[in-house]
Amino acid sequence: MYAPSMDKTQCIYRIIQTDDVDVAVTAAPRLQMRTLLFGAWVVFYVSVLLVARRMWVGKYSRSPLTRTLFTNAFTGSDLNAHGVQEWYRCSPDLLGEKIQPLFVQSQLDEETQAFLQRSVEKSGWVFTQLYHSVFSTIFSPIVSRTSINGFLGRGSMFVFSQDQFRQLLQISPDWRGERLLDLGAGDGGVTEVMGSHFKEVYATEVSPPMRWQLQRKNYRLLEIDEWPKTGFQYDIISCLNLLDRCDQPFQLLRDIKKSLVPGTGRLILAVVLPFQPYVEIRGRWVRPAEHIRLKGTTWEEQVKNLSDDIFHSVGLEVEVVTRLPYLCEGDMHQDYYVLDDAVFVLKPQEVDPN
Repeated sequence: MYAPSMDKTQCIYRIIQTDDVDVAVTAAPRLQMRTLLFGAWVVFYVSVLLVARRMWVGKYSRSPLTRTLFTNAFTGSDLNAHGVQEWYRCSPDLLGEKIQPLFVQSQLDEETQAFLQRSVEKSGWVFTQLYHSVFSTIFSPIVSRTSINGFLGRGSMFVFSQDQFRQLLQISPDWRGERLLDLGAGDGGVTEVMGSHFKEVYATEVSPPMRWQLQRKNYRLLEIDEWPKTGFQYDIISCLNLLDRCDQPFQLLRDIKKSLVPGTGRLILAVVLPFQPYVEIRGRWVRPAEHIRLKGTTWEEQVKNLSDDIFHSVGLEVEVVTRLPYLCEGDMHQDYYVLDDAVFVLKPQEVDPN
């Protein structure tokens, strides 16, 4: 029954208004339930990742060496402990008479320590790592891990510090060269370590997101088949952890040799040991067309084999070699990742006049 003072329009408006309230009252619990379910799902997902991270880190991913490193880092004690030095340990007498005097002992320095501590901090950014994890899960079936890291701005690599770079080349802080070429430069993090010593810095990279980052840093990008055909040569060519992911490693080394400035040009080559070459082709990992087979199982044995056989076969000889950890920023599951590197400075062999 309508109130006697209301006209027809007012009555219709009151009925419509009443229906809207009923709809709103009915929809509100549904919206609250959906919000509650979504919030519960996020909490559950984060909890699972954190538990998995704790289990993984506690049981699998951190060796006593790693725990020693970060215990020392956070307590401010000496980082040059025996466990840390395992990353840099070498038995020079096992390298052979030819390579033994060329070995340079490296050690953990402030720049390397700073990279490790930044990696630990970033790994603890829960919501950032959660976003990275979801993004990677969604796009990993169609996009390479390198490109995903490029999109997210994560996964920076560390091979050597500026001091270690200068020690390898035996140069002073104010030394300057003309041209540097960094093959497979990634996001340019390692390129920056070397680039301050050169007037012109060139780089190659196949991942589009990584190329964008290199362009933002104003490096001169070259295509992967363009750099040997530019018509000029380079004072330094760096090929860091690329040899085991290259389809034609022997041809790559020969092209590098031809592209170095005669007499003074040098190649800085980092190789992950033990050597396990694979190439990614259309999402599948396959053996390269030119397969380098190294003899020996220890770091020293494989370094000796590389020096005596592989480099010699393409006309290169070792000037300096050292052992360094190849570091990468971590994620939800691990603070950082580390592989074992042999870093060489190579020069073209002198032609025997006889």
